[in-house]
Amino acid sequence: MNDMAKNLILWIVIAAVLLTIFQNFPATGSSDSITYSEFVTEVERDRVKKVTIAPLQITGERRDGSRFKTDRPYGIDDSQLFEELRSQNVVIEGKAPEQQSVWTQLLIASFPILIIIAVFMFFMRQMQGGGGGGKGPMSFGKSKARLLSEDQIKTTFADVAGVDEAKEDVKELVDFLRDPGKYQRLGGKIPRGVLMVGPPGTGKTLLAKAIAGEAKVPFFSISGSDFVEMFVGVGASRVRDMFDQAKKQAPCIIFIDEIDAVGRSRGVGIGGGNDEREQTLNQLLVEMDGFEVNDGIIVIAATNRPDVLDPALQRPGRFDRQVVVSLPDIRGREQILKVHMRKVPCGDDVDAKVIARGTPGFSGADLANLVNEAALFSARLNKRIVSMEEFDRAKDKIMMGAERKTMVMSEKDKEMTAYHEAGHAIVGRLMPEHDPVYKVTIIPRGRALGVTMYLPEEDKVSYSKRYIEGRIASAYGGRIAEELIYGTDSVSTGASNDIQQATGMARSMVTKWGLSELGPIQYEEEEQGYLGSQTRSTHISNTTAREVDEQIKKIINKSYAAATEILNTHRDKLELMKDALMEYETIDAKQIDDIMEGRKPRKPASWDDSNGNGAAPVQDVAEEEAKPAAGSDPSDNIEHEPATGKEIPKES
Repeated sequence: MNDMAKNLILWIVIAAVLLTIFQNFPATGSSDSITYSEFVTEVERDRVKKVTIAPLQITGERRDGSRFKTDRPYGIDDSQLFEELRSQNVVIEGKAPEQQSVWTQLLIASFPILIIIAVFMFFMRQMQGGGGGGKGPMSFGKSKARLLSEDQIKTTFADVAGVDEAKEDVKELVDFLRDPGKYQRLGGKIPRGVLMVGPPGTGKTLLAKAIAGEAKVPFFSISGSDFVEMFVGVGASRVRDMFDQAKKQAPCIIFIDEIDAVGRSRGVGIGGGNDEREQTLNQLLVEMDGFEVNDGIIVIAATNRPDVLDPALQRPGRFDRQVVVSLPDIRGREQILKVHMRKVPCGDDVDAKVIARGTPGFSGADLANLVNEAALFSARLNKRIVSMEEFDRAKDKIMMGAERKTMVMSEKDKEMTAYHEAGHAIVGRLMPEHDPVYKVTIIPRGRALGVTMYLPEEDKVSYSKRYIEGRIASAYGGRIAEELIYGTDSVSTGASNDIQQATGMARSMVTKWGLSELGPIQYEEEEQGYLGSQTRSTHISNTTAREVDEQIKKIINKSYAAATEILNTHRDKLELMKDALMEYETIDAKQIDDIMEGRKPRKPASWDDSNGNGAAPVQDVAEEEAKPAAGSDPSDNIEHEPATGKEIPKES
């Protein structure tokens, strides 16, 4: 029974109840209620003109035109009253007892039954999740997919920027949904499923909504985790119900976000084929390409883990096409920034191209967050527009972490951090093929006491051996600077993360990238272990493992020696940069240029001399606070390239 029939029955019951109540209400008029004794007195005084006698009530009209009524006492003998009425020529009318109609009697008799039926239907609707459905105990097998009609979807391809190649791949889906005969006349079939693959925040969900918005078709949206419940078989039932609903709305689009929650490879969990997730996956495979044809239904799924999906899900006939939604390049980042800047009042000095160049590796979500952070910075200062200064502060916050200005540091720790970061910056500046140094700060950010930030001049798609060796050398620059100034015995633990990064890159050079004397041989690989976990395995002998360790040590010693030579040669610049950091706390590329040319660095544009000599106030000493890793980057040193899965050094 659908909702319309339920509502109709409910209104019929309400109307019947109201009719019964109104029929039992006595007719009301302008009659005066008097007692029976007063009525007799009125008759004796010849004031009554007309009476109507009913079994329980007497109504009448006086000679002056007014009306009255009185209750007739039960069991009284009023025969003499009739004689009195006749003697005074009063018009007498009789009224028979009221007889209820058959329908009224039937309604009154069935009223309790109707109440019971109404209460039963109410509880059944509650158990099924109410009018909207989806949350009651009887709705376990119902799909949780949210239906958006063509009028509700306002997103178009104009709202999607930075993924031009992906948009080209899916435009023919829109063309097919608008005019399917164009393809069917030539025997062509549109892909039944499109798998969108890419890092988080690159716009996979937004692109799927844009497809539905351009095609003007219904859009079912659901997450992969919405299928699986604690009861076995519920997920499969929801898949069936979702496709049944989609058939009624065809042509339409079903979008499954994070499909890896339900589409992981079978056989790696506990319970084998009886696992609830695997049963749900089996039903999804059958619905997408089984005996029953689901024409007009296009399934679009999104994931950032295509490597864990079941092979049967990716074969032709199910997800026929993979659309890679990768991180945007510099032109794509500029387009994305312009889209988000439409909602923000920007100053004349804001240049989206400059911001795009300084945000390599940012996804669409990161850029949206950047614009929002800049707007928040401007709002805190009670500004009416967002200037380039706020965008720079927002970029530094996202890339280097929030400033921890309240953290107390002794003058000695502050000086050691300045030397440490100066060592990173000078080595990074002078190593060949290294990324340019963008900014150096000794203000604590995130988990680091100081940060040296590098920005590539252009987006990189591959990395040379010389570049990686330069990154290893610059990672050791901070530790080497501490050794030169304070001696080997006074070196701090601040370089722990630097050592971890350098060792990881050196090991990858030997075991994965084939950039050592051992040749282009892979000595280490990732495997899918128990319960789908990723494990690293090596299939080498002890002798080869010893050679791998020697090669790693050789690469590190070579880079360490190169960094040491640079800092020994440019000891004066190390001192000059340390002094600049102690005075200004943060220096940028222009000031670094001054230092590398042997000049005293200029003052930062935002520097304030309000405290006399222009130096930042010295913070109090906190002897009990442990010193975190200076110059460290909390992120991992290796990242996966989205398209190929190849491991590459991660940008700072």
